[in-house]
Amino acid sequence: MTTEAARRLNWRQRHDLAPLFLYRLGYGVVTLFVISVIVFWATQALPGNAATAILGTHATPALIKQTEQQLHLNQSVLSQYWAWLSGLLQGNFGHSLASGGQSVWSLVKPRLINSAILVVLAAFVGSIVGIPLAIYSALHKDKLVDRVLAVVTLSVSAVPDFVIAVFLVTIFATVVWRILPAVSVVPLGEYAWNTPRLLILPVATLAIVILPYIYRMTRGALIDALESDYVELARLKGLKPVRVAVAHALPNALAPVIQVSGLNFIYLAGGIVLVEYIFNFPGIGQGLVNAVSDRDVPTIQFIVVALAAFYIVINILADMAVLVVTPRRRYTRLAAA
Repeated sequence: MTTEAARRLNWRQRHDLAPLFLYRLGYGVVTLFVISVIVFWATQALPGNAATAILGTHATPALIKQTEQQLHLNQSVLSQYWAWLSGLLQGNFGHSLASGGQSVWSLVKPRLINSAILVVLAAFVGSIVGIPLAIYSALHKDKLVDRVLAVVTLSVSAVPDFVIAVFLVTIFATVVWRILPAVSVVPLGEYAWNTPRLLILPVATLAIVILPYIYRMTRGALIDALESDYVELARLKGLKPVRVAVAHALPNALAPVIQVSGLNFIYLAGGIVLVEYIFNFPGIGQGLVNAVSDRDVPTIQFIVVALAAFYIVINILADMAVLVVTPRRRYTRLAAA
């Protein structure tokens, strides 16, 4: 390798994440554009007329025609798509058809915040419970406690979300104890953090759902790391098993843990739809269900695109985080390039 080539490779290694990030971001933008086309086409293919759905079946033809002109329904599909897409790019997300002309953003914003609170808390609780259990299980591999945890987590992972939700409501809100509210109805105009008691059962449901995946992935990665030469050297130095696992094995097992955490975030963004519906929680999932029931096309379009953008961002961030904790992966890619 020449001096100039070595200098360029060293520069690329110092700035290695930027081109990879831009590469993934470009793919994300293209993916989001394709999704926007699919979403718009799918909502246009819904049966019935949006103007009739808003005004009711007894509206006069003149009023229906006037509403169609206001909603640009009398234009071509391509013109409607361009008007919608340009509005999104300019921060104009349209107006709800089922809420008296209220802007979609003002309608969806509190739901987005409530769902974000739910997702972050569930991911946090699932991680602080699942990772310590995985460390303990990896340090006691093939012993009774490890086998019991393996069976329990595998059984829990096979249980649907709504069954876990109903079970928690039965235990803590209705039949056994009545210490928590069975539904999580946040007062109008408030956010979920103002009434943290209402978050307990929805967060517990989602945390229980994702915990087995965090546990199993972390345990497997830790067992592989604990069998490596550098961990054996740490043991020979007389370090305690817990310190060996946390200080030496866990940092080198972070890549799969980050990947499964990203997948859990993605799952939670979709899984909250059912959980929010069960607990009547005013989040994005319940908002999407209501919008579909009311045939509120602009709200449906925005929520689906927002969820798709969330998926793409989490995927990019998870990939970048994996490359940060495992430099050899990105250096190998750059050298091959």
